[in-house]
Amino acid sequence: MDEQTFAYAPAPESRSVVSLRASYEPFIDGAFAPAATGEYITTVNPADEEPLAQVAVAGDADIDRAVAAARRAFDTVWGPMSGAERGKYLFRIARIIQERSRELAVLESLDNGKPIKETRDVDLPLVAAHFFYHAGWADKLGHAGLGPDPRPIGVAAQVIPWNFPLLMLAWKIAPALATGNTVVLKPAETTPLSALVFAEICQEADLPPGVVNIVTGAGATGRALVAHPGTDKVAFTGSTEVGREIARAVAGTGKRVGLELGGKGANIVYDDAALDQAVEGIVTGIFFNQGHVCCAGSRLLVQESVADEVLARLRVRIERLRLGDPLDKNTDIGAINSAAQLGRIRELAQAGSDEGAESWSPACALPERGYWFPPTVFTGVSQAHRIAREEIFGPVLSVLTFRTPDEAVAKANNTPYGLSAGVWTEKGSRMLWTAERLRAGVVWSNTFNKFDPASPFGGYKESGYGREGGRHGLEAYLG
Repeated sequence: MDEQTFAYAPAPESRSVVSLRASYEPFIDGAFAPAATGEYITTVNPADEEPLAQVAVAGDADIDRAVAAARRAFDTVWGPMSGAERGKYLFRIARIIQERSRELAVLESLDNGKPIKETRDVDLPLVAAHFFYHAGWADKLGHAGLGPDPRPIGVAAQVIPWNFPLLMLAWKIAPALATGNTVVLKPAETTPLSALVFAEICQEADLPPGVVNIVTGAGATGRALVAHPGTDKVAFTGSTEVGREIARAVAGTGKRVGLELGGKGANIVYDDAALDQAVEGIVTGIFFNQGHVCCAGSRLLVQESVADEVLARLRVRIERLRLGDPLDKNTDIGAINSAAQLGRIRELAQAGSDEGAESWSPACALPERGYWFPPTVFTGVSQAHRIAREEIFGPVLSVLTFRTPDEAVAKANNTPYGLSAGVWTEKGSRMLWTAERLRAGVVWSNTFNKFDPASPFGGYKESGYGREGGRHGLEAYLG
C-alpha cells in the first residue's frame, strides 16, 4: 500500500468510564460543601469547547475553613500519627489510583486536552509511583540524612498548574503527607476535575478529615490561599510571573517556599550523536503534551556539521505525527489547553516570523472546534529572537546551531531560566564535560523528559528554587 495513503482508523477510548457531576464544590474537612461565594466557573473540554462541569469558586471564608481543618488535622491526628500508619494511607491511595487509572486517564484528557496515550502511559503510572515511593519513606524519615528526628512543618498551601494536573498534585501532596504535614491544594482554573476526583479517592481511602483539602477557583483563590496567615509552607508550580508574585506575598512571613517555574530548555545535539535517536528525543522534548511542559526542550542546539541532516530527518518524523482527538489512542498531539494559551502561542509564533525566523509546519488539518496549533519548527533563529528567549509553552521549536562545545554551552546557558537540558553524544567524556557546565537543574543524557519519583526535580535562576521528588524533596516539608 502506498505509504502516503496509509491512515490509522480511529481508535477512541470510551468516555463512559468517567461519571461527571453537573457541579463540584470545594472539598474541606473530608466532605464536599457549598462555597460561601455561591459563584461557579465552567471547565470545558479544549478539544471541542463543550462544557464538562460547573466548579465552585472558593472565597476567603472557604479558605479560612480549609486552613482551619488542615490545622486541626495536623495537630490532633496526622502530625502525631506514626510514620508507619501514615504510610498505610499513602499505600492505599496509590492502589486506588491504580484501580481507577483508566477513569482518571480519560478524565485528564477530557479536561486538559492531552492525548490519552500520554495520560494512560505516562501521567497515571507516575502519579501512582509518587504515592508508592513516598509511602515507603513515611516510616524512614530518620534515615533520609535530614537529622535523626525530622519534624513536619505544619499546613502546606499548594498551588498547581494545568499542564499535568494530577501528576503535579501527586508531586505536592505525596511528600507533604508522607512527612506528616496536612495540605490545602488549589488546582488550576481550567483543569480542576482530576483533583476533585482525587478528593473522592481520599474519602475512599478513609483518609482522616482535614488532611487533604481541595479549594477550587481562579487566580484570586490562589492568591488568598498563598497569603493566608494560617499556613506554614507554600509550594507552587507555574509561571515565573506568578512565582514572583508569590515570593513577594510571603516575603517576611517566615513561611517556607518552594517554586518550580518556567523554562527554556536547551536540547544539544553533537555531530557524533545517534541521529535517529536524537530526533526521537527532540520530538519528545518539544511535542510531548503539546509543548505544555516547563522543562520542554524548546531550544534545539545542533552542531553545524550535522544540522541539515538532523533537520531533514526531523521534518520527516514530524510529518508522521498525528494531531486530533485526544481520546483517540493514535493521537500524538492533542488540543491546546485554553483559548488564552492558544493566543499566547500564536502571538509568539507570529513574533518569530516578524523577526525574520523561518517557520515550518507539516501539512496538517486542524479540527474546526477546539483549541489547536500545529507542530512548528523555526530555523534561522538568533539568540536575540523572542522565540529563543521567552517560554512559549506550546509545540514550537526554535533551532540554533553551534560549532564547538564551548559555544553550545554558552548558548544553552544564555537564558534567564535554568530548569532542564538534554545532551546527545556517543562520547561519555563529552557528555560529562557538557553536563558539568550547564546551569540546569535536570540534564538528560541521550534521552529527554524521563521522570522518576526518586529523582529530584527543580531549577536555577528564574526557573525557581527548591526540589521535588527524591530525598531532596522530603526536605522541603520537614523542619
